[in-house]
Amino acid sequence: MPTEQVGVIGAGTMGAGIALVCTRNECPVILLDANQAVLDKARSYIEAALEKDVQKGKISEQQKEESYQRVCFASDMQELASCTIVIEAVPERLELKKSIFSSLTEICASDALLLTNTSSISITEIAGGLLNPERILGFHFFNPAPVMPLIEVIRGKKSSQENVEKAYQFACDLGKVPVLVADTPGFIVNRIARPYYNEALRILGDRIAQPEQIDTIMKRAGGFKMGPFELQDLIGIDINFATTESVYSNFFHEGRFKPSRIQQRMVQAGNLGRKTGEGFYDYNK
Repeated sequence: MPTEQVGVIGAGTMGAGIALVCTRNECPVILLDANQAVLDKARSYIEAALEKDVQKGKISEQQKEESYQRVCFASDMQELASCTIVIEAVPERLELKKSIFSSLTEICASDALLLTNTSSISITEIAGGLLNPERILGFHFFNPAPVMPLIEVIRGKKSSQENVEKAYQFACDLGKVPVLVADTPGFIVNRIARPYYNEALRILGDRIAQPEQIDTIMKRAGGFKMGPFELQDLIGIDINFATTESVYSNFFHEGRFKPSRIQQRMVQAGNLGRKTGEGFYDYNK
């Protein structure tokens, strides 16, 4: 079992899910967010998930309490100084991520492993100009993090082999299936997924079918667990749109990755999916 002291930065959907994965695997974790309301929501989510584990007979009441006690909630980044592994899970904005890692290189020990949960931003670019870039890697969970088994372990240009192996083993310790990938736009999964989303949006834009019809076809005939619109609502339409923009830009505007105006308008309107109660589907009903 892992014994690393883990820090998770960002207590949104992904960060809270990652913290839950850590504590379920007996790993002490500090979940950090500057927004107290977001931290409170993450706390409730983790408590509820562990309670469900008890109800399903997966763990005992004592194990639930032990798991919950392994999670600390914090708002000051200095509290991550003791962490040997830090996973950043903030919104997909390069300058925000670079700022966080710049602070971490000063706060954490020089051999601490610094991981970003980015879904599309270049690891090499995030690590560029920072101290000890050999310890910065991509560590891409998929939503929902407690359920989805895959983690993309992404090696930046200056990531050391030792740290790649350490990150790979850490993913295994968390019960996940790590796949080592190169630092390319969208990595593997999001590169493949862009045409999946984009073509569904084109079908919608051409008024050939509605989201419910497209999702139903993809599930019943295609064997997918979720259709492209259900999945966008789950991930967050803003996150999905930002990923497409990033992949499109990094492929020098290749047409196959061109973002959809439908997504853009929904982001502008604040219809971001489940987290706002409305996306391609209405969750307020």
